[in-house]
Amino acid sequence: MHKVLIIVAHPDDEVLGCGATIAKHIDNGDMAQVVFLSDGFSSRDDDENRNSNAQKASNILACQQPIFLNYPDNQLDTMPLLDIVKKIETIVSDFQPNIIYTHYFGDLNIDHQITHKAVMTACRPQPDFCVKEIYSFEILSATHWQSSSMGSAFNPNYFVDASSFMEKKIKALQCYDNEVREYPHARSYKTVDSLAKFRGSVIGVQDAEAFIVERLIK
Repeated sequence: MHKVLIIVAHPDDEVLGCGATIAKHIDNGDMAQVVFLSDGFSSRDDDENRNSNAQKASNILACQQPIFLNYPDNQLDTMPLLDIVKKIETIVSDFQPNIIYTHYFGDLNIDHQITHKAVMTACRPQPDFCVKEIYSFEILSATHWQSSSMGSAFNPNYFVDASSFMEKKIKALQCYDNEVREYPHARSYKTVDSLAKFRGSVIGVQDAEAFIVERLIK
């Protein structure tokens, strides 16, 4: 059994980034838990707390009780990085995951960038360290909106066949229906499905989720 930790900036990132992969882990008998660094709403005019939606999504994916750190939305760069790193270190120490999924560093969203940096700092290699695999995922409306002049295009080198788990991913995403937009917005149900089919076509399956390997120890 693998213990899988998904560390994300905002509620809905876990489903968009690796919802089908989480469902596949659970189906394989693994244990998964999601950590949300930001509250995901304090920078918005609607001021709608998404924690209850995140709880429902975790229930659908059959994850453990999610952890909410409730840092201010889109302001992680104003927080001491050491504080975030120490919180993640404590969670990793308690949960003892051997696999971690998190954001890609090249995302446009600053919270995603800080989350990635904090995870990699908290998980710096140590003798007998529990984490053996770290993967970064793409988020529609964040990963692909980054300026091309930054030279940070998402080029995945690890794919998970998600063909049997897209229905559960979409069901979990429906918990965040207020965050989903009408097509052709990048964060629409149709675009989520289209991305999965495109990533699947790259490896010859119906649907897939794509990742970049940050660490893989075998």
